[in-house]
Amino acid sequence: MVKICCIGAGYVGGPTMAVIAVKCPEIEVAVVDISVPRIAAWNSDQLPIYEPGLDDVVKQCRGKNLFFSTDVEKHVMEADIVFVSVNTPTKTQGLGAGKAADLTYWESAARMIADVSKSDKIVVEKSTVPVKTAEAIEKILTHNSKGINFQILSNPEFLAEGTAIKDLFNPDRVLIGGRETPEGTKAVQALRDVYAHWVPADQIICSNLWSAELSKLAANAFLAQRISSVNAISALCEATGANVSEVSYSVGKDSRIGPKFLNASVGFGGSCFQKDILNLVYICECNGLPEVANYWKQVIKINDYQKSRFVNRVVSSMFNTVSGKKIAILGFAFKKDTGDTRETPAIDVCKGLLGDKAQLSIYDPQVNEDQIQRDLSMKKFDWDHPLHLQPMSPTSVKQVSCVWDAYEAAKDAHGVCILTEWDEFKYLDYQRIYDNMKKPAFVFDGRNIVDADKLRQIGFIVYSIGKPLDAWLKDMPAVV
Repeated sequence: MVKICCIGAGYVGGPTMAVIAVKCPEIEVAVVDISVPRIAAWNSDQLPIYEPGLDDVVKQCRGKNLFFSTDVEKHVMEADIVFVSVNTPTKTQGLGAGKAADLTYWESAARMIADVSKSDKIVVEKSTVPVKTAEAIEKILTHNSKGINFQILSNPEFLAEGTAIKDLFNPDRVLIGGRETPEGTKAVQALRDVYAHWVPADQIICSNLWSAELSKLAANAFLAQRISSVNAISALCEATGANVSEVSYSVGKDSRIGPKFLNASVGFGGSCFQKDILNLVYICECNGLPEVANYWKQVIKINDYQKSRFVNRVVSSMFNTVSGKKIAILGFAFKKDTGDTRETPAIDVCKGLLGDKAQLSIYDPQVNEDQIQRDLSMKKFDWDHPLHLQPMSPTSVKQVSCVWDAYEAAKDAHGVCILTEWDEFKYLDYQRIYDNMKKPAFVFDGRNIVDADKLRQIGFIVYSIGKPLDAWLKDMPAVV
């Protein structure tokens, strides 16, 4: 019986191992983490992450061939294949600060694997890592191996939060990179055999280690670049009276481009896009490619520009000040169908409004108040360190209240900002919201999900990203 152990019980490790367990009943799968509360949550009825379909998958096999444990060393020692899915945060100090990946957690995982192993192992990079990480990990393992053979594989995840279970059951591709040696080929085949239980053979791609590592960074950079591209066009649409939805629809009809990732919004978020692009930038700079580095930097600059443009539009529309005004924030997660707030555009938008002394009332169906307060009081990049190493939230931000109802959030508000595209926000009773707001009542739709014309008929002044501006908004131009 093959035994698999995954170090790291987060958004990648938990769902990936649950699907492997459900699809491979003859394989024993253990997910290990040093965080006692996180493992306790995985073993409870209230899982630590929200992901549609995850509950069912975990409950099908938990206690049978899927186990969650804090006994890291025992499960690593017994495993044939060890997935490493620990954080690779952006460095906050030292060489490469603000761009390079911090491999502290990866290195300590590798040293622990070398220390406790008594049999040959395949070690699989599951976290997103910079190109050539495998080489560093290989050196740590071989120099501490005590005669045990380790093979390093790169098996990057390509999951989208909100659809992770669907993506795992029906992946576009599974990528496995290994050394081009007989031992490397054998290790690749062993992992390939696991995925072959449910993934068609032609969708399992094998490559060399460096191609696999770089493919993950490149894929995220390309996706983020599409969002920044359409967001750059959205600014031009507002200036010219064009409609970004019509533009992106016609552009997406070109089969060479396609329609996905062409929705204008307040900006991209999530744990990967910004971090991976910064990583790519750093690698390019280290390899003497400043022009390439600058090209990818621009993707992040446009994303930051889009968030500040949104804040400026809110402030300028409301007589150039939101000081003391109540603003309802609908949605704090970085996208719908997840409770994940890592790098969510809502953080920068809220901080921008708080900087102008607004009073914020925030509602998100999956994000609790503690998380929101933590995010608003944390320094950039600190979110990616394990919870016990994060600075504990100082006194909560006084100008922020968190409520569990969109109508409560909007009551007596001057404006409503929609920052996450939760389906429920499309179907709110906006007449009821309007009746209970201060006038003039504003809606700033950062996700283009409401029917702006219907809202205008009710009486709202509406701003939709990349759409023709209300006369009111034209009279109050936003300056960036």
